[in-house]
Amino acid sequence: MSDRIIRIGCASGFWGDTPEAVGQLLTKGKIDYLVFDYLAEVTMSLMARARAKEPEAGFAPDFVKALIPWLGEIKRQGIKVVANAGGVNPRGCRDALAKAAAAAGVDLSIGVVLGDDLLDRADEIRARGVTEMFSGAPFPQDVWSMNAYLGARPIAAALDAGAEVIITGRCADSAVALGPLMHEFGWGDEDWDRLSQGSLAGHLIECGPQGTGGNFTDWRDVPGWDDMGMPIVEVSPDGSFIMTKTPETGGLVVPGSVGEQMLYEIGDPQNYILPDVICDWSGVTLTQAGPDRVLVKGAKGRGRTSSYKVSATYADGWRSIATLTLAAIDAPAKAERVAEAILTRCRRLFRGKNLGDFREVSVEVLGAEASYGANARAQTREVVLKIGVIHDDRRALNIFAGEIAPMAISTAQGLTGFFAGRPKVQPVVRLFSFLQEKADTPVTVEVDGRQVPVKLATDAVTLPAAPLPARPAAAPGPRAMNVKLAALAWGRSGDKGDIANIGLLARKPDYLPYIRAAVTEDAVKAYFAHFCKGRVERFDLPGSHALNFLLHEALGGGGIASVRIDPQGKGYAQMLLDMEVPIPEELAQRDRLAA
Repeated sequence: MSDRIIRIGCASGFWGDTPEAVGQLLTKGKIDYLVFDYLAEVTMSLMARARAKEPEAGFAPDFVKALIPWLGEIKRQGIKVVANAGGVNPRGCRDALAKAAAAAGVDLSIGVVLGDDLLDRADEIRARGVTEMFSGAPFPQDVWSMNAYLGARPIAAALDAGAEVIITGRCADSAVALGPLMHEFGWGDEDWDRLSQGSLAGHLIECGPQGTGGNFTDWRDVPGWDDMGMPIVEVSPDGSFIMTKTPETGGLVVPGSVGEQMLYEIGDPQNYILPDVICDWSGVTLTQAGPDRVLVKGAKGRGRTSSYKVSATYADGWRSIATLTLAAIDAPAKAERVAEAILTRCRRLFRGKNLGDFREVSVEVLGAEASYGANARAQTREVVLKIGVIHDDRRALNIFAGEIAPMAISTAQGLTGFFAGRPKVQPVVRLFSFLQEKADTPVTVEVDGRQVPVKLATDAVTLPAAPLPARPAAAPGPRAMNVKLAALAWGRSGDKGDIANIGLLARKPDYLPYIRAAVTEDAVKAYFAHFCKGRVERFDLPGSHALNFLLHEALGGGGIASVRIDPQGKGYAQMLLDMEVPIPEELAQRDRLAA
């Protein structure tokens, strides 16, 4: 087995991330590959609408702009670049980059991956009677975007053909890292454990500095927020890797920060389905291997599916969100009454115009801990009132937008904060997900305008999951005391559509039995009863002494379809960490944990 190491650095975690990351990685990172992740479901719909107005648009221009100053250095160092910046127009992105490279006098071989965009097949797919994979809803009539999550093999094929830059449309976020590893190490389509390890490496770096100390529970321990280090993985041929960051930068790479990112936005850790492999990350171990260096091992692969997940977006009514500030005695109560007055007035005006009622209303008094529901305990004299509404008729929300400012002189004293002007009326963009057979999804690869062969594995292979070791819950005994969950665990939360995920990692293995005893599915459901309308699932990750929770129907529709202040559940883990957990008094005294 070769001891060659491939170093991959990620310069973007979303469309709009800082362009400064490119220079940091190129001047300090000593990387072999520079990868970018730009796409989310709503991003695809925005790009599709942009291309409908302008055929040359539909990709992430930030990618080209970020590379232009560094094209010569990329060529000089021999660094390969992989990005899903193509959006709904990968060829347009390629042409823009090729033009910029020619202007800079840099000769680049550019590959594109095509085949994810299924929008032209909407009528055919609708005729098949396809329904939404989570809700069972029928296929929408007016689809804005529809893209399959492609895998890493087409990226590897482009690299095999000599491409120096590969631009894809929609692919799995982790595929931009797995593709180079398949190319470099010759991993086959049935090297299950290596594919799972490579996917985990991609997953840990896909959100940029969120894996190197950004958004870490122990935020006080993380230095240099103004110059956060971008993530780098050093991958060995067997798939094991070191998670690190660019040197001489801010951030903190420790098992807790890496583990939080591992749990971010995954579901069942024994059955995390990606296009190339079904991942089992329940046995992954995270070991400190030096300052800002964590060794990651133990990912397993359980075969593959015969289908791609497809995400379509469509318009479903209109939404508007208004915010007002109240600084006053009894501010929370006054804010609630202001919201009631606005909504009652609008409904009266709607009836006069035959417009019907709001389809959905969300009132949150921010500063009074509205997000905490029954767990709120704040006393405050300064709040922000947020009113989010959805209606089927845009005219109704134009009325709503016009009735916000008049409240400043007809309701509560202390009402202010109209700096943004009238709230905007925007379409509600909903997500519709379904499965599409790989064999029925033609994927092609072009390098410098010529098509190159790519052979994709489309058959389903399912290997059994290894049984998890028993992880009993433990009662704390008669001499118990309550401590904050934050003293016992790290936590990170995120979203998948209308499902929130909360990952918890025990700070020490002997804390886990008490966490499991207290933080049950029922306890989490009760804690988030004001948000979570569906079931709660809990999964074990014994390798990292962790738990992962899925809260179904917990985000008000999720993403841009939601009118909540936190439509992606970003704060849910931190809210849950305020929960109290009983532990033995002697354990609390041993570790100096405060009651």
